[in-house]
Amino acid sequence: MNDDLQSRIEDAVKNPRNLGEMKDADAIGTVGSADCGDMLRMWVKFKEEGGRKVIDRATFQTFGCQTAIAVASVATEMLAGKTVAEAQSMSGEELAAPLGPLPPVKIHCAQLVEGALRSALSGETVSENKMPPTGSTLLGQLNAGQSPERKVKIVLDN
Repeated sequence: MNDDLQSRIEDAVKNPRNLGEMKDADAIGTVGSADCGDMLRMWVKFKEEGGRKVIDRATFQTFGCQTAIAVASVATEMLAGKTVAEAQSMSGEELAAPLGPLPPVKIHCAQLVEGALRSALSGETVSENKMPPTGSTLLGQLNAGQSPERKVKIVLDN
């Protein structure tokens, strides 16, 4: 990974934008698997603007590498003001564009973000009975049905 790309990723990781659960989301999309370790959930809120339904804001949570955090952070910034059709047409490469070209081994990070966005925009709306059964956080989903000794713990390393 070149130094410029690395510094942009580090900046996005140190100052992630739109990180966290959105309680009043209109749509939620989740992709990935606890088995492979990469998961990403995206929340989307819409608004009416000029007679069109556009994305007001998007937030995310992820269990993934720094590149996944960076791509999700820049992608959520790019989505504001886009229609559903405009957002659905964006590729992972476009969503990661502010970071610069990703090395082949990190392309899956952009695809993870693209998948979560597509899942959220697939027409499913959030309601009490459509929320994931364990709550709306990724940690809750990871820990669902796990015995106490197998539950996932988040440890922040300074």
